[in-house]
Amino acid sequence: MRIKKFAKSLLGVGLAASMLVGCGSAGGAKSSGAKSGKGGATPTVTDNSKIKIGVSIWSSTDVLGSQCKTMIDEAAKALGVKVQYVDQGHVSEKVTASVEQLCAAGCQGIIICNSSDTEMTSAIKTCNDNKVYLSQFFRVISKDKNPDIYKAAEASPYYVGAVHENEVENGQKLVKILLDKGDRDIGLIGWEQGDATWLGRYEGYKKGVEDWNKANPNDKAKLSEPQYAGTTSEGGSKAAEALMAADPKLDALIPAGGGGDPLQGAIAAIERAGKTQDIDVVSTDFLPDLGERLANGSMAGESGGHYCDPLFSFLMVYNAIKGNYKDFAGKFNEINFPYLYVSSADDYADYDKYFVKQLPYTDDEIVEMSKMSLSDLTKKAASLSIEDAASRAK
Repeated sequence: MRIKKFAKSLLGVGLAASMLVGCGSAGGAKSSGAKSGKGGATPTVTDNSKIKIGVSIWSSTDVLGSQCKTMIDEAAKALGVKVQYVDQGHVSEKVTASVEQLCAAGCQGIIICNSSDTEMTSAIKTCNDNKVYLSQFFRVISKDKNPDIYKAAEASPYYVGAVHENEVENGQKLVKILLDKGDRDIGLIGWEQGDATWLGRYEGYKKGVEDWNKANPNDKAKLSEPQYAGTTSEGGSKAAEALMAADPKLDALIPAGGGGDPLQGAIAAIERAGKTQDIDVVSTDFLPDLGERLANGSMAGESGGHYCDPLFSFLMVYNAIKGNYKDFAGKFNEINFPYLYVSSADDYADYDKYFVKQLPYTDDEIVEMSKMSLSDLTKKAASLSIEDAASRAK
């Protein structure tokens, strides 16, 4: 038996929201007692009380979704705008309906975490028809796999752009954590088969294993076919049980994502099976107790801390509504957002200090960011790290 030294966490917050979270000027509800500022009054901004921005999200109440909501609510408060949420569960018909619903509710801009690229065809058309600005978060349309949808976004005068992570790199880095620990028999849990982010991570996991096997022909690793869990804890639990039953020699597991709930279910299944010290787990989307789990061995490492991604999508749409960002037709704007990686309790301690106990941006900083050009905002997103947050907090 191997002794692991890892565990999970993140800002876990139970921000209650039903299928539609009501609109209104958002207050700064903060998870885990997070504080948004260092003291002092929020700077004055132009009256934005008539601006309403819609958020189409898979869930505003699970681990990652609630963190995103906390960050967006804080931005809405700092800028004095209204925000309205629709939880769509990454069900395609609900994703497309959410855009229609938010347009009908009078939103001048919408940020969306869609499931598949195909949903963006309807989303873009709906926003074009209603003259509503649209930006993606955690997602980008694939130019190679869906060129027609990409061209529709590029041609739209209302599609502002996309904020997203490098998912292939993310997958490779997580697999490397496991391979460096000596794991060679890796089980894989996905959430939805056609999800664009899942497909990027899956490509990275496979590439990481392929690269290892080429370099180490006498010490090869294998990656299972994915078991799909949806976005629920129960789904993650059943998928983990199926993988353990199919392969008694399984020594590592990757619950790929889905908001954090599938990961929680998978860990619970491993604990019930008494295999916490036998199966290393890595994943994406930090959990509320990550520090403890990195210490007790139920997690070997994790990528996450990306809940600020939608903040930048929000600021893109905000600036479009204000008339600060213009002439979107003919361009496809992208902001690449960095993941944070932790593989020890010590790694997590600093994350907890600057991303959990307080938000990484103060209200003053959010207001200043809202005045940046798109180019400068892109650079600002790329610079976010634990070290960056620590330096600004001093």
